[in-house]
Amino acid sequence: MKASKINTNLNSYINSFIVHNQYDNQELVKQIVDNFQSIVLKKNEYLVHEDEICPLFCYIESGILQHAILVDGEEKTTYLALRNSVTSSLNSFLNKIPSRKSIKAISECNLKVIDLESFQKLMNNNEIFKQFYHNLIEKQIMLIDDYRIDLLILTPEERYKKLLLTEPNLLQEVPLHYLASFLGISTRNMSRIRKNVK
Repeated sequence: MKASKINTNLNSYINSFIVHNQYDNQELVKQIVDNFQSIVLKKNEYLVHEDEICPLFCYIESGILQHAILVDGEEKTTYLALRNSVTSSLNSFLNKIPSRKSIKAISECNLKVIDLESFQKLMNNNEIFKQFYHNLIEKQIMLIDDYRIDLLILTPEERYKKLLLTEPNLLQEVPLHYLASFLGISTRNMSRIRKNVK
């Protein structure tokens, strides 16, 4: 993990989640952005290992972070965090408890990160950050709900087609075995589906 000097899209991302009805919005947004630091995770470098405390909440400027757990010694992908999104092992980060998952860069990642102390100060003192975080979590809950329902009611082929429709870049950017694990499909079936679905 190394420090980085990179341009940020975090400002635009925050603005997409807030209601623009206050004169001083942008000053408060700037205060938020100023509390985030830039780092780079190289490919296969970890943001957090399973059973360690996650130290950071991060916005992904570029790259992909894989959330994974070990089940009987086999790595299972639970989530793929993409460019222009935020991620963390949230329970670990907020409550300072060991993470139940690891978060690893599967390509080089440019990140904007914030530690818990700075995060809590913003929550207590910056109304725009509170609004941003509330709206962000609300959106994430809805996405997770849809994902869990899809796992139960859609066939593997239908899940793949939906991914093709909603996140076409993943198919070029993410290795097959990560996608298969994320979709709950064996690698062999994933290869067959990719050949059959155009």
